[in-house]
Amino acid sequence: MHEKSDDESDNKFTFSVEGKKYVINEKHIPEKNQSKKNLIHGPSIGIGASITAVCVFIVFFSLTGLDNIDQELIEKEITEVEYVQEPIQITRNTFIKNGSPILGNPNALITLVEFGDYQCHFCNVHFHNTQNKLLENYIITGDVNFIFKDFVIIGPDSFNAAHAAHCANEDQKYWEYHHILYSNWTGENNGWASKQNLEKYADAIKIDIQKFSECMNSNRYSDIINQSNNDANILGITGTPAFFIVDNTNDRVDALQGAQPYEIFEKVIDSILEK
Repeated sequence: MHEKSDDESDNKFTFSVEGKKYVINEKHIPEKNQSKKNLIHGPSIGIGASITAVCVFIVFFSLTGLDNIDQELIEKEITEVEYVQEPIQITRNTFIKNGSPILGNPNALITLVEFGDYQCHFCNVHFHNTQNKLLENYIITGDVNFIFKDFVIIGPDSFNAAHAAHCANEDQKYWEYHHILYSNWTGENNGWASKQNLEKYADAIKIDIQKFSECMNSNRYSDIINQSNNDANILGITGTPAFFIVDNTNDRVDALQGAQPYEIFEKVIDSILEK
Protein backbone atom coordinates (compact mmCIF):
# COMPACT_ATOMS: atom_id res chain seq x y z
CA MET A 1 0.00 0.00 0.00
CA HIS A 2 1.16 3.49 -0.73
CA GLU A 3 1.40 5.52 2.53
CA LYS A 4 -22.02 14.48 -19.00
CA SER A 5 -24.93 15.40 -18.06
CA ASP A 6 -27.94 13.04 -18.59
CA ASP A 7 -28.61 14.17 -22.17
CA GLU A 8 -25.07 13.52 -23.37
CA SER A 9 -24.39 10.37 -25.35
CA ASP A 10 -22.64 7.45 -23.69
CA ASN A 11 -18.93 7.01 -24.21
CA LYS A 12 -17.30 3.61 -24.60
CA PHE A 13 -14.35 2.03 -22.86
CA THR A 14 -12.96 -1.15 -24.40
CA PHE A 15 -10.79 -3.62 -22.50
CA SER A 16 -9.67 -7.21 -22.93
CA VAL A 17 -9.38 -10.11 -20.49
CA GLU A 18 -7.54 -13.20 -21.68
CA GLY A 19 -8.24 -12.37 -25.31
CA LYS A 20 -11.93 -11.54 -24.83
CA LYS A 21 -12.91 -7.97 -25.67
CA TYR A 22 -15.49 -6.00 -23.66
CA VAL A 23 -17.07 -2.58 -24.11
CA ILE A 24 -18.44 -0.62 -21.14
CA ASN A 25 -20.30 2.68 -21.09
CA GLU A 26 -18.89 5.57 -19.12
CA LYS A 27 -20.83 8.58 -17.95
CA HIS A 28 -20.18 11.71 -15.97
CA ILE A 29 -21.91 11.75 -12.62
CA PRO A 30 -25.34 13.34 -13.13
CA GLU A 31 -25.71 16.61 -11.25
CA LYS A 32 -28.85 15.33 -9.54
CA ASN A 33 -26.80 12.65 -7.79
CA GLN A 34 -24.36 15.21 -6.46
CA SER A 35 -26.92 17.14 -4.46
CA LYS A 36 -27.75 14.52 -1.85
CA LYS A 37 -27.94 15.79 1.73
CA ASN A 38 -25.16 15.34 4.26
CA LEU A 39 -25.47 11.87 5.69
CA ILE A 40 -22.85 11.79 8.44
CA HIS A 41 -22.06 14.51 10.91
CA GLY A 42 -19.79 13.81 13.82
CA PRO A 43 -16.68 11.72 14.23
CA SER A 44 -13.54 11.83 12.19
CA ILE A 45 -12.77 8.51 10.57
CA GLY A 46 -9.54 6.48 10.61
CA ILE A 47 -9.06 3.50 8.32
CA GLY A 48 -6.98 0.51 9.43
CA ALA A 49 -4.47 -1.55 7.49
CA SER A 50 -7.02 -3.58 5.61
CA ILE A 51 -10.80 -3.50 6.26
CA THR A 52 -12.00 -1.34 9.14
CA ALA A 53 -15.41 -1.08 10.75
CA VAL A 54 -15.99 2.50 11.81
CA CYS A 55 -18.46 3.48 14.50
CA VAL A 56 -20.70 6.44 13.65
CA PHE A 57 -23.75 7.87 15.31
CA ILE A 58 -25.94 8.76 12.33
CA VAL A 59 -27.20 5.53 10.82
CA PHE A 60 -27.97 6.66 7.27
CA PHE A 61 -24.41 6.06 6.08
CA SER A 62 -22.44 3.46 8.02
CA LEU A 63 -18.99 2.10 7.21
CA THR A 64 -18.70 -1.58 8.04
CA GLY A 65 -16.34 -4.51 7.64
CA LEU A 66 -17.09 -8.21 7.30
CA ASP A 67 -16.46 -10.36 10.36
CA ASN A 68 -16.03 -13.58 8.40
CA ILE A 69 -13.04 -12.46 6.34
CA ASP A 70 -9.63 -13.88 7.22
CA GLN A 71 -8.20 -12.33 10.40
CA GLU A 72 -5.10 -11.04 8.63
CA LEU A 73 -7.23 -8.99 6.24
CA ILE A 74 -9.62 -7.37 8.67
CA GLU A 75 -9.73 -5.48 11.92
CA LYS A 76 -12.82 -6.77 13.68
CA GLU A 77 -12.69 -4.20 16.45
CA ILE A 78 -14.58 -0.95 16.11
CA THR A 79 -11.96 1.74 15.85
CA GLU A 80 -11.92 4.56 18.31
CA VAL A 81 -13.36 7.81 17.06
CA GLU A 82 -12.17 11.24 17.95
CA TYR A 83 -14.36 14.31 18.18
CA VAL A 84 -13.08 17.59 16.84
CA GLN A 85 -14.28 21.08 17.61
CA GLU A 86 -15.69 21.49 14.11
CA PRO A 87 -17.00 18.03 13.20
CA ILE A 88 -16.05 16.61 9.82
CA GLN A 89 -18.99 15.94 7.53
CA ILE A 90 -19.00 12.86 5.35
CA THR A 91 -21.59 12.81 2.60
CA ARG A 92 -22.23 10.75 -0.50
CA ASN A 93 -20.32 13.41 -2.44
CA THR A 94 -17.21 12.65 -0.36
CA PHE A 95 -17.09 9.31 -2.14
CA ILE A 96 -18.26 10.11 -5.66
CA LYS A 97 -17.56 13.78 -6.45
CA ASN A 98 -14.27 15.19 -7.79
CA GLY A 99 -13.43 11.94 -9.54
CA SER A 100 -13.58 10.17 -12.87
CA PRO A 101 -16.59 9.62 -15.11
CA ILE A 102 -18.70 6.68 -13.94
CA LEU A 103 -17.59 3.48 -15.66
CA GLY A 104 -20.51 1.10 -16.16
CA ASN A 105 -24.19 1.26 -15.38
CA PRO A 106 -24.94 4.57 -13.59
CA ASN A 107 -27.92 2.88 -11.92
CA ALA A 108 -25.94 -0.09 -10.60
CA LEU A 109 -26.75 -1.41 -7.15
CA ILE A 110 -23.14 -0.89 -6.05
CA THR A 111 -20.52 1.79 -6.65
CA LEU A 112 -16.85 0.84 -6.26
CA VAL A 113 -14.65 3.85 -5.49
CA GLU A 114 -10.86 3.71 -5.65
CA PHE A 115 -8.57 6.41 -4.29
CA GLY A 116 -5.26 5.96 -6.10
CA ASP A 117 -1.98 7.45 -7.23
CA TYR A 118 -0.77 6.49 -10.71
CA GLN A 119 2.81 6.12 -9.44
CA CYS A 120 1.79 3.86 -6.56
CA HIS A 121 3.26 0.33 -6.72
CA PHE A 122 0.29 -1.38 -5.06
CA CYS A 123 -2.21 0.56 -7.19
CA ASN A 124 -0.44 -0.95 -10.17
CA VAL A 125 -0.59 -4.39 -8.54
CA HIS A 126 -4.35 -4.00 -8.07
CA PHE A 127 -4.78 -2.84 -11.68
CA HIS A 128 -3.00 -5.87 -13.12
CA ASN A 129 -4.14 -8.54 -10.65
CA THR A 130 -7.70 -7.60 -9.74
CA GLN A 131 -9.28 -4.77 -11.72
CA ASN A 132 -9.95 -6.70 -14.94
CA LYS A 133 -11.69 -9.46 -12.97
CA LEU A 134 -13.92 -6.86 -11.32
CA LEU A 135 -14.67 -5.32 -14.73
CA GLU A 136 -15.51 -8.69 -16.25
CA ASN A 137 -17.55 -10.18 -13.42
CA TYR A 138 -19.37 -7.18 -11.95
CA ILE A 139 -19.08 -3.99 -14.00
CA ILE A 140 -19.79 -5.43 -17.44
CA THR A 141 -22.85 -7.18 -15.95
CA GLY A 142 -24.28 -3.87 -14.71
CA ASP A 143 -24.21 -4.82 -11.02
CA VAL A 144 -21.36 -2.47 -10.10
CA ASN A 145 -20.08 0.82 -11.45
CA PHE A 146 -16.62 2.24 -10.87
CA ILE A 147 -15.23 5.67 -9.96
CA PHE A 148 -11.52 6.51 -9.64
CA LYS A 149 -10.49 9.38 -7.40
CA ASP A 150 -7.04 10.90 -7.17
CA PHE A 151 -4.99 10.78 -3.98
CA VAL A 152 -1.62 12.08 -5.18
CA ILE A 153 0.96 11.48 -2.47
CA ILE A 154 4.18 10.27 -4.13
CA GLY A 155 5.56 13.16 -6.17
CA PRO A 156 5.02 15.83 -8.85
CA ASP A 157 4.60 13.23 -11.59
CA SER A 158 1.65 11.79 -9.65
CA PHE A 159 -0.15 15.11 -9.93
CA ASN A 160 0.76 15.47 -13.61
CA ALA A 161 -0.49 11.95 -14.42
CA ALA A 162 -3.77 12.63 -12.62
CA HIS A 163 -4.16 15.92 -14.45
CA ALA A 164 -3.43 14.21 -17.77
CA ALA A 165 -6.23 11.71 -17.18
CA HIS A 166 -8.68 14.57 -16.66
CA CYS A 167 -7.37 16.25 -19.82
CA ALA A 168 -7.89 12.99 -21.72
CA ASN A 169 -11.51 13.12 -20.59
CA GLU A 170 -11.99 16.20 -22.76
CA ASP A 171 -11.67 13.76 -25.67
CA GLN A 172 -13.90 11.28 -23.81
CA LYS A 173 -10.90 9.01 -23.24
CA TYR A 174 -10.46 9.08 -19.48
CA TRP A 175 -10.56 5.31 -19.06
CA GLU A 176 -8.34 4.59 -22.06
CA TYR A 177 -5.79 6.97 -20.56
CA HIS A 178 -6.20 5.46 -17.09
CA HIS A 179 -5.45 2.08 -18.68
CA ILE A 180 -2.39 3.25 -20.62
CA LEU A 181 -0.91 4.93 -17.54
CA TYR A 182 -0.94 1.74 -15.49
CA SER A 183 0.17 -0.27 -18.52
CA ASN A 184 3.33 1.87 -18.70
CA TRP A 185 4.11 1.94 -14.97
CA THR A 186 7.77 1.24 -14.18
CA GLY A 187 8.22 2.58 -10.66
CA GLU A 188 8.01 5.68 -8.50
CA ASN A 189 9.58 9.02 -9.40
CA ASN A 190 11.71 7.53 -12.17
CA GLY A 191 10.36 9.57 -15.09
CA TRP A 192 7.88 7.23 -16.76
CA ALA A 193 5.11 9.75 -15.95
CA SER A 194 7.03 12.81 -17.06
CA LYS A 195 5.10 15.44 -18.99
CA GLN A 196 6.86 14.37 -22.19
CA ASN A 197 5.79 10.75 -21.71
CA LEU A 198 2.27 11.74 -20.74
CA GLU A 199 1.97 13.45 -24.11
CA LYS A 200 3.25 10.30 -25.86
CA TYR A 201 0.57 8.21 -24.13
CA ALA A 202 -2.07 10.68 -25.26
CA ASP A 203 -0.84 10.45 -28.84
CA ALA A 204 -0.87 6.64 -28.65
CA ILE A 205 -4.61 6.61 -27.99
CA LYS A 206 -5.27 9.29 -30.63
CA ILE A 207 -6.04 12.23 -28.37
CA ASP A 208 -5.80 15.67 -30.00
CA ILE A 209 -2.26 16.56 -28.87
CA GLN A 210 -2.60 20.31 -29.33
CA LYS A 211 -5.73 20.31 -27.21
CA PHE A 212 -4.12 17.97 -24.66
CA SER A 213 -0.98 20.13 -24.33
CA GLU A 214 -3.07 23.26 -23.85
CA CYS A 215 -5.03 21.49 -21.15
CA MET A 216 -1.89 20.32 -19.35
CA ASN A 217 -0.37 23.80 -19.45
CA SER A 218 -3.57 25.35 -18.12
CA ASN A 219 -3.64 23.27 -14.90
CA ARG A 220 -7.40 23.67 -15.04
CA TYR A 221 -8.05 20.40 -13.21
CA SER A 222 -5.84 21.28 -10.25
CA ASP A 223 -8.83 22.15 -8.09
CA ILE A 224 -10.57 18.84 -8.77
CA ILE A 225 -7.42 16.90 -7.87
CA ASN A 226 -6.88 18.95 -4.72
CA GLN A 227 -10.52 18.51 -3.72
CA SER A 228 -10.23 14.76 -4.26
CA ASN A 229 -7.13 14.75 -2.05
CA ASN A 230 -9.13 16.61 0.56
CA ASP A 231 -11.90 13.99 0.34
CA ALA A 232 -9.29 11.31 0.99
CA ASN A 233 -8.07 13.21 4.03
CA ILE A 234 -11.62 13.62 5.35
CA LEU A 235 -12.04 9.85 5.09
CA GLY A 236 -8.83 9.29 7.01
CA ILE A 237 -7.01 7.56 4.17
CA THR A 238 -3.29 7.28 4.83
CA GLY A 239 -2.15 5.36 1.73
CA THR A 240 -3.10 4.07 -1.68
CA PRO A 241 -4.95 2.24 -3.01
CA ALA A 242 -8.02 2.63 -0.81
CA PHE A 243 -11.44 1.33 -1.79
CA PHE A 244 -15.02 2.02 -0.77
CA ILE A 245 -17.84 -0.28 -1.82
CA VAL A 246 -21.06 1.73 -1.66
CA ASP A 247 -24.41 -0.05 -1.43
CA ASN A 248 -26.63 2.36 -3.38
CA THR A 249 -29.81 0.87 -1.92
CA ASN A 250 -29.10 1.92 1.67
CA ASP A 251 -25.84 3.93 1.59
CA ARG A 252 -23.88 1.35 3.57
CA VAL A 253 -20.15 1.55 2.78
CA ASP A 254 -17.47 -1.12 3.18
CA ALA A 255 -13.88 0.12 3.29
CA LEU A 256 -10.94 -1.90 1.99
CA GLN A 257 -7.36 -0.70 2.27
CA GLY A 258 -4.53 -1.85 0.04
CA ALA A 259 -4.24 -4.19 -2.94
CA GLN A 260 -6.56 -6.83 -1.56
CA PRO A 261 -7.05 -10.10 -3.48
CA TYR A 262 -9.97 -10.35 -5.87
CA GLU A 263 -11.67 -12.81 -3.49
CA ILE A 264 -12.02 -10.11 -0.82
CA PHE A 265 -13.83 -7.77 -3.22
CA GLU A 266 -15.94 -10.72 -4.38
CA LYS A 267 -16.99 -11.56 -0.82
CA VAL A 268 -18.03 -8.01 0.01
CA ILE A 269 -19.82 -7.39 -3.31
CA ASP A 270 -21.64 -10.73 -3.25
CA SER A 271 -22.78 -10.13 0.32
CA ILE A 272 -24.58 -7.00 -0.93
CA LEU A 273 -25.97 -8.51 -4.12
CA GLU A 274 -27.32 -11.56 -2.29
CA LYS A 275 -29.41 -9.53 0.18
